[in-house]
Amino acid sequence: MSEASLPFNDKFYPSAEKIGSGDKRKQVWEESLKNPQEFWAEKAKAIDWFKPAPKVLDDSNPPFYKWFAGAELNVSYNTLDRHVKGAKKNKLAYIWEGEMGEVRTYTYYQLYREVNRLAKVFQDLGVKKGDRVAVYLPVIPELPITLLATARIGGVHAVVFSGFSAEALADRVNDSGAKILVTADGSFRRGKPVAIKDNADRALKIATTVEKVIVVKRTGQAIQMQEGRDVWYDQALAKAGSSAYVEPEPMQASDPLFILYTSGTTGKPKGVQHGTGGYLVWAYWTLKWAFNPTDEDIYWCVADIGWITGHTYNVYAPLSLGITAFLFEGTPDYPAQDRWWDMIERHGINILYGTPTAVRMFMKFGEQWPNKHNLSSLRILGTVGEPINPEAWKWYYTVIGKEKLAIIDTWWQTETGGFMIAPLSGIELTPQKPGSATFPLPAVNADIYDDKGQPVPTGTKGFLVVKSPWPGMLTTLWKDPERFKQTYFGRWPNIYYTGDYAVRDNEGYFWLLGRADEVLKVAGHRIGTVELESALVSHPAISEAAVMGKEDVVKGEVPVAFVVLRSGFQPSEDLRKELVKHIRTTIGPIATPDAIVIVNKLPKTRSGKIMRRILKAVLVGAPIGDVSTLEDDASVEDIKNTYEEMRKQLHK
Repeated sequence: MSEASLPFNDKFYPSAEKIGSGDKRKQVWEESLKNPQEFWAEKAKAIDWFKPAPKVLDDSNPPFYKWFAGAELNVSYNTLDRHVKGAKKNKLAYIWEGEMGEVRTYTYYQLYREVNRLAKVFQDLGVKKGDRVAVYLPVIPELPITLLATARIGGVHAVVFSGFSAEALADRVNDSGAKILVTADGSFRRGKPVAIKDNADRALKIATTVEKVIVVKRTGQAIQMQEGRDVWYDQALAKAGSSAYVEPEPMQASDPLFILYTSGTTGKPKGVQHGTGGYLVWAYWTLKWAFNPTDEDIYWCVADIGWITGHTYNVYAPLSLGITAFLFEGTPDYPAQDRWWDMIERHGINILYGTPTAVRMFMKFGEQWPNKHNLSSLRILGTVGEPINPEAWKWYYTVIGKEKLAIIDTWWQTETGGFMIAPLSGIELTPQKPGSATFPLPAVNADIYDDKGQPVPTGTKGFLVVKSPWPGMLTTLWKDPERFKQTYFGRWPNIYYTGDYAVRDNEGYFWLLGRADEVLKVAGHRIGTVELESALVSHPAISEAAVMGKEDVVKGEVPVAFVVLRSGFQPSEDLRKELVKHIRTTIGPIATPDAIVIVNKLPKTRSGKIMRRILKAVLVGAPIGDVSTLEDDASVEDIKNTYEEMRKQLHK
């Protein structure tokens, strides 16, 4: 949606939350920027330190900032030991539900014991402080256990999403220099076992640093175990003993906690490196500020732990706060399209932190699915991953939230470590505007710049930047400090460049408009793909949209839209014409799509992100390439056939 047509003044006042004037939120934000040393020294008291920080921020070598320089702590201790020593020993840490419906629970004490046993296994295998542990697991309890055991001994984990191909796994293992790989025999996907160990075996033919592979039994499918290299997880833990205890390794606050690879626009994936002290403090406070979870809440972040959202908001933030988190292995629409709503009802989930992609999918299925269930346990909603279209926001608010619940729409990145712009129910909730992530969090000195590095006027689109450091920021890129400087601070000195477009309205609300590199240049006019997609989804017939650019001899580039219809609508030429008219009215004639392709499904990764490069390949007739992370192979053939048929019709 173009900034001119954003619903700047469209406000909602969820009745389940007290809405404030914004003065308190603004006061905390201003205090954090005016006196950052005092502010963060006070906030750091929420964490247990083995050695307190002599200095809150060492900014002597920008952009390589060091938060809580000189302090010592251990993340595993902060997420487990301190709770076990206190009143939360027998409190539930995790409720896990598998794809096939099985349920497992862990109290903080049970989780603590498992983590110690695995940490002992790592020690016995020779893993030392600073060694890297690669993790290639589905969302099963052994995944957070592995991360916490690695942190306990001072290792550095590198999680690779279990849907990635053998080649992608090998690239990340080789780059990180991992000594150990923790994987599983397989996982379940739509009720069927999916091989994981086979991929790992293929990867390890070209990934040479791994000495031992620990394999979790998940599906029971037949796999090859290489003698001398591969060990079963359960057998290794049994050997470690049920009473194993490993002293948590004191870590410098600036020591690396993990590496997480994120794709660049060009070249190899970037190994985003996060530190220990600043990251943990940021994880703790951002979850508390935004969602304000209580000891009574069951909190569900739907993200796979293979992504940063899962790292921060499925593991480190909820466990450092000592709350109960829900984990789910499966897909939202298996075995039926009400799987999420059924689990929320059965488990009494109170906080749902989902994705705009999922919301749009549920919109397509229709209201009857959530309406079959009692969702009254929910008290707050959230979204992550991409800007949420105003229409999807309103559906989420109305159908799931019953016009009562606040929606914590969060903007952040792998590199930022945690939320950067979001409503803050834990400080003061302001009126909600559909599609706006509202205001920056404390310590987030955000602004919007033009091409010359000057702040843009209100209502004008520009580049979102952060003008001063914050505790959760990445410390560098793994083994590539020069790329770190150039990628994030190379455009304007000491200014963090997010790579996202945004606009700020006259009340200060921030509206995210997608990646700055996802822009079409049509007859000299720059049009963001997110703007076009939002405009399409605002039409009552459309649940999802993806827009790509196609070369044109006259205009340079023209938009082509791939859309999925909501339940109750059928493809027709009249509908296509109506959608074109809708785009021309909403954005302008310059944005008129060259074609609108109506498909059954968009190609998505197993984490729910649209694989735009596949759509681009279909448009230009290029090879599709690696589809190992694709959720449903059939969607590609459907799109290719539909697009070919449309081309034939156009050229008759």
